[in-house]
Amino acid sequence: MTSFEYNNINIMINKCDIINEGDTMLINTYTLEIKKSKFIAYYYQVNDKLEVDNILKELKMEHKKARHMPYAYKIDNIVKKSDDKEPSNTAGTPIYNIIVQNNLDHVLIVVIRYFGGIKLGVGLLTRSYLNSAKEVIKKNK
Repeated sequence: MTSFEYNNINIMINKCDIINEGDTMLINTYTLEIKKSKFIAYYYQVNDKLEVDNILKELKMEHKKARHMPYAYKIDNIVKKSDDKEPSNTAGTPIYNIIVQNNLDHVLIVVIRYFGGIKLGVGLLTRSYLNSAKEVIKKNK
């Protein structure tokens, strides 16, 4: 785990590569901690919406105490993004923008957030989801 300070905010980073998890292709994970909130990003290779639904269901069961689970995916022309009760366009949109900017297809990026008790504000919240998505795909570019 790496830790550093940025603008008086202690940031902790943990990165882990996982290639195969059962029948699902998990490409990478990435963890970011900001002001006691933990953001755990998952990057999957997916083939269809049913696979996405199954992954989301499994993650919800695995992370029952997580406050939010925003995600975005693109499978050919099928696109979806969700803020999962975060303020509008602070989570799903930044995640989706990373998918588009990197010309990714057949991918699902999910960022699990465990709320640390300190509100981050819209700007820092958006950057946290954006940076989590950016970092989780970094090694595979």
